[in-house]
Amino acid sequence: MSRLIKLIWDFRGPSSAKTAEHHEIHLKEYIITEKLSPNITGFKIVNEMYAIAFMVVNEENMIQVRDSLKPHRGEVFE
Repeated sequence: MSRLIKLIWDFRGPSSAKTAEHHEIHLKEYIITEKLSPNITGFKIVNEMYAIAFMVVNEENMIQVRDSLKPHRGEVFE
């Protein structure tokens, strides 16, 4: 079984929460268009000036998604 990788986009500033929430919509669209699984996305508001959006991909799809969507960072999803 391959590992799952959480790709993360960081947003900063007073509009970070809305930007992260909106970015998640595009991540969901990408998953549907590319027929990827698992279908795990989300956003998290860390504080009023920092939020993240994320999607989880199988390790074998990570390079393709990374090159297409250019996340800021990634980590092993547990």
